[in-house]
Amino acid sequence: MALQSPFFGKREAEPLSPRTSPPAGSSSMALPSSSGAAPSTLAGAPASEARASAGSGAPGAATSAAAAEAKESASKLTVGPNIKLKGVEITDCDTLVVEGIVEATMDSRVIRIAEQGAFKGSAEIDIAEIHGAFDGSLTVRDKLVIYSTGRVTGTVRYGKLVVEEGGQLSGEIGFGFNGGGKPVVPPPA
Repeated sequence: MALQSPFFGKREAEPLSPRTSPPAGSSSMALPSSSGAAPSTLAGAPASEARASAGSGAPGAATSAAAAEAKESASKLTVGPNIKLKGVEITDCDTLVVEGIVEATMDSRVIRIAEQGAFKGSAEIDIAEIHGAFDGSLTVRDKLVIYSTGRVTGTVRYGKLVVEEGGQLSGEIGFGFNGGGKPVVPPPA
């Protein structure tokens, strides 16, 4: 007796249609129109997600299809809950979302550590949003935000700092960066 997997067969079967090839000289990829409307899919995302990211009217939401497409095409790595990623070097990743445990070295643009997430290692980041735990060497070129459930320990360098009530920051802490990403040494008093 064959058992059906709970992961497969959730959708109704779609009728098969004959395969048609696109006209010569055209591309099968959806391109944004000049009217600014979002294409039906962006980077393989469902049409509902593409429309939501293209202009939901929420603060900070992308208002043009080009901005939404650029956001969708940015490289993003999500380490889900109950996942442990250990002993790696993460590069060329626009955004790292940590919901599990990551032990790594990272040089990127944005890191977001969820409340149940933890990062251990070394990171050079433009923007860090910490809801969970960070332990190690953290260099934030622009803005470090530690939320009420966040805990950052180790060697920390930052450009701007926001700590919500309840957030924890301990270790060797340093402020200031110039345009080159090097720490600014304050003049002696």
